[in-house]
Amino acid sequence: MIALIEGKLIKLDTDCCLVQVGAVGYEVMLPGYCVSALSGRVGSDVTLCTMEYYEGTPGGGNMIPRMVGFLSTGERDFFTKYISVKGMGIKKGLRSLSMPIGTIAAAIENADDKTLMSLPAIGKRMAQQIVAELKGKLQSFAAGAEPARQAAGFKPFQIEALEILIAWGEKRNEAMEMVELACRKHPDIKSAEALVPLVYRLKQGVEV
Repeated sequence: MIALIEGKLIKLDTDCCLVQVGAVGYEVMLPGYCVSALSGRVGSDVTLCTMEYYEGTPGGGNMIPRMVGFLSTGERDFFTKYISVKGMGIKKGLRSLSMPIGTIAAAIENADDKTLMSLPAIGKRMAQQIVAELKGKLQSFAAGAEPARQAAGFKPFQIEALEILIAWGEKRNEAMEMVELACRKHPDIKSAEALVPLVYRLKQGVEV
């Protein structure tokens, strides 16, 4: 198993990256917080701690090898525990990790369902399942984590817009502030499709 790769980051998408190691380019799937951390580093050398798995149906004859990357071995260890939760899985796990690992681990240890439910793809039942299976097992990952700012009072379309912004590399707290500002300035906005472009116009100083 390839446990670590070091090379030049030549491409970064919303859920994966391409790292060139010598003459070989590795496609590496990434959680959202890693995409944010690597934003602006295209063309630079990076080191990723990795794990591999096969995607497909056993016996179906079409098993595709995949590689998942993290910024440290600790984050990889957390992910291994995280995806052990019933109903989680690798793809859902990756999509949901839009916050730093320490913040998510602290939310689990504190039985903070609201923070967990603000993660992409995590509903109330899954948040409760995560706490039930992992609480008490993640203290080392949660140590020193700052509490996450809540998306309390956000409407569904605002939460959807927030998830999009985070997936595109925006920091969670800053994205929340921009969503709130955009909605205050334009209370008629009712969809994520309209809200996300407005947030970027405000960020660029186009909207006043």
